Amino acid sequence: MPEFDVVGVGLNATDTVLLVSHFPAYGGKVPFHDEFLSPGGQVASAMVACARLGLRAKYIGTVGDDERGRIQMESLRGSGVNLDHVQLRIGCANQSAYIVIDQSTGERTILWRRPECLRIAPEEIAPEQILCARLLHIDGHDTPAVEHAAKIARQAGLPVVVDVDTIYPGFDRVLPHVDYLVSSSEFPERWTKQSDPFKALAIIQKEYGMRVAAMTLGAHGALALEAGRFVYSPAYVVNCVDTTGAGDVFHGAFCYAVLQGMPMREALDFSNAMAALNCTALGARGGIASPAEARALMNSAGRRSQREYQPVSSSN
Repeated sequence: MPEFDVVGVGLNATDTVLLVSHFPAYGGKVPFHDEFLSPGGQVASAMVACARLGLRAKYIGTVGDDERGRIQMESLRGSGVNLDHVQLRIGCANQSAYIVIDQSTGERTILWRRPECLRIAPEEIAPEQILCARLLHIDGHDTPAVEHAAKIARQAGLPVVVDVDTIYPGFDRVLPHVDYLVSSSEFPERWTKQSDPFKALAIIQKEYGMRVAAMTLGAHGALALEAGRFVYSPAYVVNCVDTTGAGDVFHGAFCYAVLQGMPMREALDFSNAMAALNCTALGARGGIASPAEARALMNSAGRRSQREYQPVSSSN
């Protein structure tokens, strides 16, 4: 039996969060009411979500040797995520972000920076670091490294889940090794130049042959194409405090759902519930819930009725 349920290769970041009553107009100025440091990052936060859902989670990445790196490591270690193959980069600052949260809506604006010294190379990821798990989760950064990891997983028959939010050079070499694409709402259109999301997902799935081509839709939920049918899951309505990290938690929950063998409709519902609950607290990992809490929201919340869609022709 593998030592871990899920291994993640990708980003972490430590955020400076600023709370404002409302976001200023361009060129404007408003006071902020609070400021605090909060650990986050796409794959790192997804692994924290997996650990809190009861999975044995391992994170592979790099951290700086500054205060932000220390905060990130403490958070991951405290969440029970295995850090055996996290590399500490001496004399390098950790990835950071400044996140301005509009308290009137809970929406956030992000400014981020990742020093080049944090880049991880393919040769720094050995096969045994990937093959110790049942599933691999990656993002799009450090594309050669995640391609290498995805190849190792695919050759061993491990499912590969990818979280991608924008176009990365060489990412076309990653997609053939992906089983579950769960992208941002912008990625399919940018990748295919097709504005219809149904056609865009169908084009990507046909070209790369992944089992599921899906996209998160923020406040509108998520959409997935599997076995020739579209499944749409509306978002849950909660008292939104901070949307930071909602997508990362969605991806962690989706990895959990895949390993649990959930049907796609249930997987999307569960992931949407986990993402929504994370929005009820401040910070990228502030509201990560338990499976029971997610189920309670799924059972109690009123939403628009779910619908199943036939794929639209992608001939154009």
